[in-house]
Amino acid sequence: MKLSNTIINQTLNSPSRSHINNHRLIAFTTPENYALRLSRHIHLKGWTPLWCPTIAVEPTTDTKSSLLHYLSPPTPLINQFSALAFTSRSGISAFSDALSELNSAPLSPSGEVFTVCALGNDAELIDTSFVGKICNNSERIKLLVPELPTPSGLVESLGYGRGRTVLCPVPLVVGLEEPPVVPNFLRDLDSKGWVAVRVNAYETRWMGAECAAALVRRDGGGGVDAIVFTSTGEVEGMLKSLRAMGLNWEEVMRVNPAMVVAAHGPVTAAGAKSLGVDVNVVSSRFGSFDGVVEALALLWNKVG
Repeated sequence: MKLSNTIINQTLNSPSRSHINNHRLIAFTTPENYALRLSRHIHLKGWTPLWCPTIAVEPTTDTKSSLLHYLSPPTPLINQFSALAFTSRSGISAFSDALSELNSAPLSPSGEVFTVCALGNDAELIDTSFVGKICNNSERIKLLVPELPTPSGLVESLGYGRGRTVLCPVPLVVGLEEPPVVPNFLRDLDSKGWVAVRVNAYETRWMGAECAAALVRRDGGGGVDAIVFTSTGEVEGMLKSLRAMGLNWEEVMRVNPAMVVAAHGPVTAAGAKSLGVDVNVVSSRFGSFDGVVEALALLWNKVG
């Protein structure tokens, strides 16, 4: 179903709620597994969240089988690796779920230090339970959390591989072009002398033609004050949905020029720009979602 410019004008080109009572309407496109965390940060500012997910992120039977290929007895292949590198919270959760299928920890309790890498607050999932499921000897596991919570920061923190192998649980992208984040991450590991092995740990899937409808259908209310993107895939999903409805991003911004576009970190900002979406606010503290919300608050405090 296509939406006309008239509908957009009726829904987005109305006076902003912030001009009326200092409340703000914040659209965000995160998948379900991240939505509650970001929504809470928005609520804490006294703003109203508008969830319009453009991608779904979830494990499948096939992706679990891919992980179990490296974890299953009699001789788990994970013992051939020196490190395990997670670039997302979803990858950690999917890996943990696969570990739960096993009757014993797959990593031998003896051997060289085995490094597990995670970004920012994602590292909270690498807890005692996770470590116990992967290895009976917790002393063998080293948790590495780079100061810069980006894939490139992770590569720098790992240092030179000198031919060692690193297992990288990453998403299989379905219905969208794969953003360059994961390919660049694997390339950077290779350039540092690591043998990077990709395993599809979960799917990132487009939510379909109507997933942007919540942004452009606002029945009688004020316009959207800001939209928050937390990954490049979300941006592409939004744009693909708009195209399916006969719209484009330029039209949306033209009828709602005051809408602020915010990105959760420079990687997402660069991805958005490559897709033709200009970003007004980029979080400098992108280990947690509170960073992008604080960045919005700082912007509005300056202009208010």
